[in-house]
Amino acid sequence: MRVRDFGRFDTPLVLFGGPYSNLQALEALSSALNGRPAICTGDLVAYGAHPVETVALMRSLAIPSIAGNCERQLATGALDCGCGFDDGSACDLLSQGWYSHLSKACDAETIAYLDSLPEIGTFTHQNRRYAVIHGGATAINRFIWPDSPEAMFREEFAALEEAIGAFDGVVAGHSGIAFHRRVDGIQWINAGVIGLPPHDGRPETRYAVLSDGEVVIERLPYDHDAARASMEATGLTQGYHLTMTSGVWPSEDVLPSSLQRSP
Repeated sequence: MRVRDFGRFDTPLVLFGGPYSNLQALEALSSALNGRPAICTGDLVAYGAHPVETVALMRSLAIPSIAGNCERQLATGALDCGCGFDDGSACDLLSQGWYSHLSKACDAETIAYLDSLPEIGTFTHQNRRYAVIHGGATAINRFIWPDSPEAMFREEFAALEEAIGAFDGVVAGHSGIAFHRRVDGIQWINAGVIGLPPHDGRPETRYAVLSDGEVVIERLPYDHDAARASMEATGLTQGYHLTMTSGVWPSEDVLPSSLQRSP
């Protein structure tokens, strides 16, 4: 696995994941930074209508990022997103539509940039060392949830320590749900994603701010109507276009029962 040091930060640091080709959301995050540095947990491209434009904006903002599963799949010419959905699940079936659009829309320069991203990032923030991963260090597409067992976090800690040495915290993404836990004194920060709402019935998405060792999860309002309209105009109407305005995912079968909205 490629590891890249993103440097040292001593001011509040914005953490986010999953721009998901949602250009409007990334534009809103850019405005919300207010000069603060930021780091991304990957999946720059996915469900939305503007993968090339989203990557171009990320590059112009010079925001460090690791690779998500979508980046790795595109770079290898894979035929699916590699998100880790169960075969035949609604998420698996829906992904066939948006991933096909993604693979056709991305040009060679965009894919080359995505291929250059590391699998693991590191940074130091106010004298604490952090690792940045997508899903897990054991598997890029591993789903880790707010109520996942502690043993799962310990597996990830062990894999990361073998790869990068000692650390004080982990910044992760992939699941789409922002949360913060401590296991054995080590922080696990899922910064959420800015490209889709977290299945809570509101269109705002999420990002995190790290300061003085504490984490605050923030809402990100943005022009979700425009995001939906751009998806519809592109033919991305498999269900995630509705999520942009409803705040509800088109399927819950990827979620643990504790996070499902239906009985």
